[in-house]
Amino acid sequence: MIKRLEQILPLWGMEAGEITQIYGTAWEVNHSHVVKIYHDREALERNIRILTILCDCNIPAARIVPAGTGEKYIVCQQDYFLLTEKLEGSRVQDVKEEKMAWKMGFAIACLHRAFLQCEKEMAFWENSLLEELRGWIRDNLTEDHWETIREEEYERIVAGLEKGYELLPKQLIHRDVHFENFLFSEGNFTGYLDFDLSQKNIRIFDLCYFLAGLLAEEGDTAFTKEEWLRTVKAALEGYESVSGLTAEEKSAVPWVMEAIEILFAAFFIGLKDSRGAEEACRILHFIQDCETGLKGIAG
Repeated sequence: MIKRLEQILPLWGMEAGEITQIYGTAWEVNHSHVVKIYHDREALERNIRILTILCDCNIPAARIVPAGTGEKYIVCQQDYFLLTEKLEGSRVQDVKEEKMAWKMGFAIACLHRAFLQCEKEMAFWENSLLEELRGWIRDNLTEDHWETIREEEYERIVAGLEKGYELLPKQLIHRDVHFENFLFSEGNFTGYLDFDLSQKNIRIFDLCYFLAGLLAEEGDTAFTKEEWLRTVKAALEGYESVSGLTAEEKSAVPWVMEAIEILFAAFFIGLKDSRGAEEACRILHFIQDCETGLKGIAG
């Protein structure tokens, strides 16, 4: 792949220089740009449209670098390559700092507000966490003979989520919110990354996904219940400094978090990854142990 990139970078008027792989489908070029490969043209064009709209709204998202021909991407051997400017910043290291949790909540709310403009200008795939629970998630758990997740546990969470689900605000969301995709520099938020999974769903999903994801931290960065609940409180307050959460959203927070972990357990079961499924169960049970505290925070 490095050789392919060296061959196509001149199409953007760039010398290859130093190329470093960031993750499976993206490479940093000369510490100043990022090139990403897509195999799905529709996904690429959707991502381009999102980035364009966000940048037009002065939201800190990666700016697209057009090729010398003026095209926004390069086609090479049936693959599609997109070049963007590299955003300043990096992953937050102190994940337990409540001030950073507040800033994450604030940043998620600002993105949601900008996403409303995206919805006005383009169509997006609509998804439902509740329907996923009733569909492929239940199918995977059934095939697992309910060994990883007990059926009564699943039914309890579905029933909890069902209460008021139709009243939960729905809009375009990021769908993959974590500290790798939200950048900070010297404590200040600098930009959003990776809109490949963006979809219309319940908006509280993004906050819950981020907060539940923190529980995957291990070692010295692992959260105690008290630390995590303080982090949850800070993130919700940060979000509400921009956009108020409804009473239904606040009540749904524990159920959405638990549903997300069941989703992960079912996903890993489908991959025959028992370790991943067990980790999702561990986080699920941690959240369940915090239900009283979560309800107290949500009011």
